[in-house]
Amino acid sequence: MNLIESLLSPAGRADPFPLYAEAHRLGPVLPIADTAFVIVGYAAVNEVLRNPGFGIRTDPSSQPALELMQRSILRANPPDHGRMRSLISQVFTPRRVAALQPVIETAVDDLLGGLPAEVDFMDRFAFQLPVTVICELLGVPASERDRFRPLASDLTAALELTDSSDEAADAAARELGAYFVQLIRDPAPDSLVSALVAARDADDGRLSDEELLANLILLLVAGFETTTDLLGNGLAILLGQPEVGSDPAAFVEEVLRYDSPVQVTTRVARADGLSAGGIAMPAGSDLILLLGAANRDPARFPQPDRFDPARADNKPLSFGAGAHICLGNSLARLEAKVAFARLRDRFPTISSAGPATRRDRLVLRGYRTLPVRLSSAGCSGSGGTGSRGRTSA
Repeated sequence: MNLIESLLSPAGRADPFPLYAEAHRLGPVLPIADTAFVIVGYAAVNEVLRNPGFGIRTDPSSQPALELMQRSILRANPPDHGRMRSLISQVFTPRRVAALQPVIETAVDDLLGGLPAEVDFMDRFAFQLPVTVICELLGVPASERDRFRPLASDLTAALELTDSSDEAADAAARELGAYFVQLIRDPAPDSLVSALVAARDADDGRLSDEELLANLILLLVAGFETTTDLLGNGLAILLGQPEVGSDPAAFVEEVLRYDSPVQVTTRVARADGLSAGGIAMPAGSDLILLLGAANRDPARFPQPDRFDPARADNKPLSFGAGAHICLGNSLARLEAKVAFARLRDRFPTISSAGPATRRDRLVLRGYRTLPVRLSSAGCSGSGGTGSRGRTSA
């Protein structure tokens, strides 16, 4: 059984980190076939992500879920990737993201204020916050938002490292497509949808109707799916971490490194003469980049299996790097930073209220349920230490 087969086993999906540690002892680049490689070293993964010679494999597909993704910036190569991303970046700007901070703060306070003493954190907070924010950005009515959680979960199953058709993913792609066709026809004023429609129309059709639809669905799904997992993974760490520091931004970066919501991505060598980690990659070679392993590389991060928010020069690869770096990474970081700071201040004592359950995934890693007990008793979270079960972010 090779590394990927081990990671795809039930035990590997539940806890890939021992396998990552074993892989690091073998080297940063591991051949698994004549033209197939697993990249685990931080420097090698970073090198591949930033090298435009490595791209996305875009085999034709009749599956609606895969076809949808291949029309978006997620699965596009130059020149289509740059063309689409440039247009989207014109409206999904740092200024627009920064302007969302009051919306995020209000949403966090409203959600925290409605939490009972015992609650499933994933259901009542980790999903609700990012879906509220991204739907506010896109102009999706509040009454429509709960429908997206199962649809996003089904659609993203198509990202897992399997070759089998997924009927639920395809059904989700069709339902989301039908919804966004209507939203594009009648977008909310001042929303990201209306801005993208206007940019498309003003740009003489450089973004096709199919590409606009695919990228809006991507923005919705990516806008809350990974952030939901980031929030859940972070809180799970807090439950057993006696010292987590006093800087929410640094805490979020260490959560991203220690238990990334995105563990795997893939690339293909699009030309001859490429290499990674000093190993030649012939044209057509398939590369599996283990982002979660790169973030635990002992050559880059001392004591990589130790959670340390005070870690110096902490630059995880969880959102990728280079041309395909996640377009919404700054929004996810902002949401998590605000959420953990306010969660700490409102509930300085948080403990487990029962067994948590992980989603049965490798590529997108997160919790399905995370029951916790919340208490406002105890010291307010301005310091950097606490007892086990007490949170301070």
